Amino acid sequence: MQKLLYFVDRVSTWVGQAFAWLILALTLQVSWEVFSRYVLNTPNAWSFDLMIMMYGTSFMMAGAYTLAKDGHVRGDVLYGFFPPRLQAALDLLLYILFFIPGIVALVWAGYTYAEESWAINEHSTLTANGPPLYPFKTVIPIAGALLLAQGVVEIVRCIACLKQGDWPPREQDVEEVDVDKLKEMVHVKDEDIAKLGELAGQGKGDRQ
Repeated sequence: MQKLLYFVDRVSTWVGQAFAWLILALTLQVSWEVFSRYVLNTPNAWSFDLMIMMYGTSFMMAGAYTLAKDGHVRGDVLYGFFPPRLQAALDLLLYILFFIPGIVALVWAGYTYAEESWAINEHSTLTANGPPLYPFKTVIPIAGALLLAQGVVEIVRCIACLKQGDWPPREQDVEEVDVDKLKEMVHVKDEDIAKLGELAGQGKGDRQ
């Protein structure tokens, strides 16, 4: 079972990391458009549409990845103090009542939107030569399906926690820097940092 959970986690992680490169592409595209508009005086009418679609795609395709890393924002003012079994029970209830119905609706509606968009060869109407919308709308059901699969994995984790009394392990990934952990890794203590600060202050005083 743990191998299956890890497999879905890896798929979500790979997809999220792959589409994260869209942020770089978006940055380059925005920079080029600014250069074209204000330096070359040749703005592109389709640029704004493309920016929206690139940002929306990266945002949607990161949903399953964020869920796999337990990174979605939650109101954990009290949640963090609950024992694991109570956390799992609350998560399980919310997944069943809200998450699963909501994501199923997203997949169904997204599939309908994408199907209709492909059928009419839909293009953006914000500009005269707007880019095609059907590839972008196709992302909606795909992202929803990935999120639904990851949600099922999280439900399995909740059930496992209710049985075992502790959360099953997750695969590690890039996280924000934890200063305390960083100090432990490099074997540095607060006293050493304070001494270094004193030495730096003395050196500055000597130079003056």
